[in-house]
Amino acid sequence: MPRDDNTKSADDSTLIRDRATGSISAGVRNVHPVYLDRALNAEAWDVEGKRYIDFIGGIGVLNVGHRNPVVMERVAAQCERFTHSCYNALPHEPYVAVTEWLAENCPIEGPAKSMLTNSGAEAMENALKLARAFTGRTGVIAFEGGFHGRTLATLALTGKTKPYKTGLGPLPGPVWHLPYPCPETGVSTDDAMAAVAKLFAVSADPASVGAVVIEPVQGEGGFRAVDGAFLVALRRLCDENGMVLIVDEIQSGFGRTGKLFAIEHVGVAPDILVMGKGIGGGFPLAAITGAEDVMNALAPGGLGGTYSGNPVACAAATGVFKVLETDKLVTRAKQLGEKYATHIAWLRDLPGGHVIGNMRGVGAMRAFELIADDGTPSPERLQSLLRLARANGLLLMPSGEHANVVRLLAPLTIPFDQVDEAFAIIAKLLPKVADIKRDAL
Repeated sequence: MPRDDNTKSADDSTLIRDRATGSISAGVRNVHPVYLDRALNAEAWDVEGKRYIDFIGGIGVLNVGHRNPVVMERVAAQCERFTHSCYNALPHEPYVAVTEWLAENCPIEGPAKSMLTNSGAEAMENALKLARAFTGRTGVIAFEGGFHGRTLATLALTGKTKPYKTGLGPLPGPVWHLPYPCPETGVSTDDAMAAVAKLFAVSADPASVGAVVIEPVQGEGGFRAVDGAFLVALRRLCDENGMVLIVDEIQSGFGRTGKLFAIEHVGVAPDILVMGKGIGGGFPLAAITGAEDVMNALAPGGLGGTYSGNPVACAAATGVFKVLETDKLVTRAKQLGEKYATHIAWLRDLPGGHVIGNMRGVGAMRAFELIADDGTPSPERLQSLLRLARANGLLLMPSGEHANVVRLLAPLTIPFDQVDEAFAIIAKLLPKVADIKRDAL
């Protein structure tokens, strides 16, 4: 049964883990065997009372921190009025407030329209529906290393097989995956455009392709930032061939990269911008915002959902928008990114620092690699760091094509002294991490 008191026991985690084993699908995996009890901003406490610095942030959801007071105040006020109304049946103002803000702030050329959803995957599904309706085409180009969700259509876009596609058989398509041009892959814009040309010459008629889907900075792929020149080339390609450019900012949006949206670093306007995670401040909300003609391509009733744009989640989003402005979080993300870069460079000069590989990412969307003594990726050392850091009060999140990349997703509101504390923990652990050899785990 759930706890009904404030006492803590060393057995709490074990008891909950046993309950979870008996009731939760084995397909649901935990990175950390820690059961959260409470949290505030960038700190979290488990059911045994242990404190952690949270560099996971709900995998990029908590840009404004756990239980941000502005968000919580607006949520509480909305809960006093009503907690649910299906917007398709009985509309409400909080939905309109969110879509108005998106129309004013998303980098869409010309008039913009939006719809709200529950999750990033659901938002991407609806973006694909609109692209099909607008172009009359079904083909989609996506990229190696990309992650767009776990539903069937978004899995087809995701450029990684294990564990997401294993055993599922054919997925909705057609989808063609092309190389992602960035420093980490060694693929240039010219190489990637040559791959596009080859695709059109060998496998896909351009007239059958309705959309191109890309993350400006890959999340699950390990915080790889695409070559900006390639985004410019993609915009031109879509314009010349009547394709819809869909930009996935589910993890990179809402200030994380030092711009409100990562695509703004390049100045390219997508036809559809897909958002999630950071928009709701911890409440389930996502959105798509796009050019008016594209967003109006489906008949009335073609978009929507029972819980899409829940009024409580919408109230939370308006709180997020306020905090982004008043706390100047876009500027703070740049400062946080600089602090990360300084600390990562410092780690390399310490005992055991040779295990730290390249730094990746933009703004506060930063990551670093764990490498073996020969410079190759070391997922073993990454797992060692995750385990040791957790034992010392720091929660980190893995990613990357070789499962050797630590992504730093602390709230943008984290106090800088807690950043220093987190990296001091990592520094202390480096010699132990360096002792881990290949296949040691």
